[in-house]
Amino acid sequence: MTVLTKKSPGSTRRKLEKPELLAPAGNLEKLKFAIHYGADAVYIGGQRFGLRSNADNFSIEEMRQGVEFAKKYGAKVFVATNIYAHNEDFDGLEEYLKQLEEVGISAIIAADPAIVNTALKVAPKLEVHLSTQQSTMNWQAVQFWKDEGLPRVVLAREANMEEIIEIKDKVDIEIEAFIHGAMCSSYSGRCVLSNHFTDRDSNRGGCSQSCRWYYDLYEGDEKHPMFTVDEDDPFTMGSKDLGMIEHIPELIESGIDSFKIEGRMKSIHYVATVVNAYRQAIDAYMENPENYELKQEWFDEIHKAANRPLNAGFFYKTPGAGEHIYEAEDKLVNFDFAGLVLDYDEESGMATIQQRNHFKVGQEIEFFGPNGTFFKQTVEKIWDDKGTEIAVARHPLMTLRMKVDQPVHALDMMRKKNV
Repeated sequence: MTVLTKKSPGSTRRKLEKPELLAPAGNLEKLKFAIHYGADAVYIGGQRFGLRSNADNFSIEEMRQGVEFAKKYGAKVFVATNIYAHNEDFDGLEEYLKQLEEVGISAIIAADPAIVNTALKVAPKLEVHLSTQQSTMNWQAVQFWKDEGLPRVVLAREANMEEIIEIKDKVDIEIEAFIHGAMCSSYSGRCVLSNHFTDRDSNRGGCSQSCRWYYDLYEGDEKHPMFTVDEDDPFTMGSKDLGMIEHIPELIESGIDSFKIEGRMKSIHYVATVVNAYRQAIDAYMENPENYELKQEWFDEIHKAANRPLNAGFFYKTPGAGEHIYEAEDKLVNFDFAGLVLDYDEESGMATIQQRNHFKVGQEIEFFGPNGTFFKQTVEKIWDDKGTEIAVARHPLMTLRMKVDQPVHALDMMRKKNV
């Protein structure tokens, strides 16, 4: 870790450690993009024992490939094994944990004490990080888990900044906290709406996001009063998303060791955009904390990937009615991932692009990448892989060439604005 010192007003100098940026990866391609765009570590799901059964998830062989790729960049891979297990869920657990250890997974993220205990016994080289599902938010509970042999605790999303600072002050342990992404409307994700409506268990990997559905409210009687809304105005219970890009200095100074981004089921464009923005903000603060300023471009980039309005969650206050979305959601995302740069010829200024979404001549596009690439231009001409000039790139994953206004690099992305 990079270590700096910062002098707070009226205080002695203290150390600041550069936090780990931890990104979601729903599949192998997303893992590679998360790391390429700046993640220090990624968390993934296997095909058992995790809470995102609808994600692509990783086979053991895909995990092996992911670990090999991550090592080239000095990054780590964590695996979520965070279900609350029933008796029948333990079949094959020991073998699975040994496989994770063998392929080089750095840590599992677990909530069930039985899974924690099993991992400590059968896979001693595999770190166990306590999942946020345990709702840990006081220093004595954190101390308990440290005494059990865990090197890291992922705090409950309900923990506030003062509690986090006190935990770091009293317990010498790594603390991981969510700093961006979707928030569950229920306490620490312990929702049973999905179980009730769809028979899909939220705490065994089957959440159907029932809080995001649209509901009608009807007027009741005196014994059972209910709110009334126009039947054309649907009601939801979803929370606004968490977004802490504006609070990087406070997060780093709190001592949080790992900044976690939510979203294993989100798109490559989402993961790359969000990771890239936080990477730049973290690095800028660590390089010069005294003169750090939030750049508008980081803030703007975050909002190009945001699905819902953002807020600071529980960090500074208990969320109230203003932090929930009760009306039909107005989606914020107005950009689509249009193409991926495969190659660039400096002499001709021509880029080879893999199409990821429909775009055409005359349309304004943006290029962005992890090395500072960012510019807008209008598409003037497009050629397919046979050299034929075309007006529209409409075929999925087609390879094409176009002239770009500024240099680009392999794995830079091209996006278009929806109109």
